[in-house]
Amino acid sequence: MSGAGTPLQPRRTGLSRRRKRQISRGAQYAVFVAVVIVFAVTADWSRLQNQFFQWDMVKQMFPDVITLALKNTVIYTMSGFAVGLVLGIVIALMRLSSVGPYRWFAGVYIEVFRGLPALMIFIFVGVAVPLAFPGTEIIGGTYGKVALALGLVGAAYMAETFRAGIQAVPKGQMEAARSLGFSHARAMVSIIVPQAFRIIVPPLTNELVTLFKDSSLVLFLGVTLEERELSKYGRDLASTTANSTPILVAGLCYLLVTIPLGFVARRLEARQKEATK
Repeated sequence: MSGAGTPLQPRRTGLSRRRKRQISRGAQYAVFVAVVIVFAVTADWSRLQNQFFQWDMVKQMFPDVITLALKNTVIYTMSGFAVGLVLGIVIALMRLSSVGPYRWFAGVYIEVFRGLPALMIFIFVGVAVPLAFPGTEIIGGTYGKVALALGLVGAAYMAETFRAGIQAVPKGQMEAARSLGFSHARAMVSIIVPQAFRIIVPPLTNELVTLFKDSSLVLFLGVTLEERELSKYGRDLASTTANSTPILVAGLCYLLVTIPLGFVARRLEARQKEATK
């Protein structure tokens, strides 16, 4: 019997929060397993195998799928990334400039090229540029056109990444450089930009993955057999053979590059978070 004036403690009923979370998690696992089982039971695996898993066709694709298609994809991506990197730095510095026209131009460029689909940029480079400047050829032919198109697309995103990285560098770094006699431009090039690079490496890696996938738009420029990248190569073989196995192999080749790059980006992000603690 409780003492006088001591309120009785209400008895706790129901499940604890931990138990509720366990039940919720178990229900989610059960639903996931049920969906997988239903998919495995109802799918027509024989038709899928005939359409996507023809081993003889896979063997016929090698080594060209690597030495030609994947090689061209990597060349297109890296050249476009290089153009976008240089142009992105310039646009970012213009965006941060104290000169009004520079800031306005950079702002318009970023908004326009981030807002337009990459496909339209490829068409613009392949059609509008030759019409605007008749008789002129972009250096490098198709490779040069792809580098320019991917660079124009990537630069708009990289510029904002660079701007955020530069602004993340403590202002005291610029003040210290100026106190040592550095000009503003020299301090940016020698002190600020290198530090910004270390900050923005993870998002730049993600941008590289995006450009790697966007390189598939090269088919809209009209390429020769020797200039085909993975998507064009797989699509041509799929049309010739009336089978989708080449497209599956091309997709796996994309994953062969994008998955390691994604892993690298996550590791860099984790390392950067640990360094800032």
